[in-house]
Amino acid sequence: MRALPSILTIALLVASCSPMTPERRPVTSYPTPYSPTEAPLVGALIDQPISGGTRAAVIRESAELTQCMAQLTAARVTFRRSPDKGDPQACGLTAGGVLGPDMGTVARMAPGDVEMTCRTALALSVWRRQSLEPAAREILGSDVVQIDHFGAYACRNVNNGGVSTRISAHAQAAAVDVAGVRLRDGRRISLKDDWFGGDEAEQRFLRRIRDDACRIFGTTLSPDYNAVHADHLHLEATETRFCR
Repeated sequence: MRALPSILTIALLVASCSPMTPERRPVTSYPTPYSPTEAPLVGALIDQPISGGTRAAVIRESAELTQCMAQLTAARVTFRRSPDKGDPQACGLTAGGVLGPDMGTVARMAPGDVEMTCRTALALSVWRRQSLEPAAREILGSDVVQIDHFGAYACRNVNNGGVSTRISAHAQAAAVDVAGVRLRDGRRISLKDDWFGGDEAEQRFLRRIRDDACRIFGTTLSPDYNAVHADHLHLEATETRFCR
């Protein structure tokens, strides 16, 4: 009978030394660090110098709303999506939103929070970063702190009605009218007063930003075009092709 405890002891020792089934740990799901519209883009378009391919790149990168918004987000440009509204063939807004501050620059739009298509916001942001601001520093010796404009969305025909019955790009928020800029040193440069009446540097600055806009936007109209545009640059982010 004394052998029984010994046998039990040995059995317990063997059991304690036998391999155990590994403990199953819960699978941890780690979220991706960025959503598709927040993913940083290497060499984002807004931070690339203007080239012969810039206009085509704007069209390509804004063909899909999520990609367009990703480009803006990567460059720290504030853009809040708006619901589609109205008729895309007449007055309305499709694939658009509200353009807020560009946190990568000091220049601010006035008035702020402008409703426009994402494509217009992308083209305008390229123009602001790669033309308007560097041209002011180079030619006028001061930073742009404010961009004065007459707005983007307006339900109307071309030339504010006039003799044309063709719908304006403004009716789809696909264009913005820029009136001038204010500089850090207090100067105000306007299309109305300085396109023809400004000094040599002011005129050169305005023509530089017009010429650069022609490489970014589909249609760019200046005081050289007609009297209707005597006080602003009409910057139209469409697949049209006209510069004057």
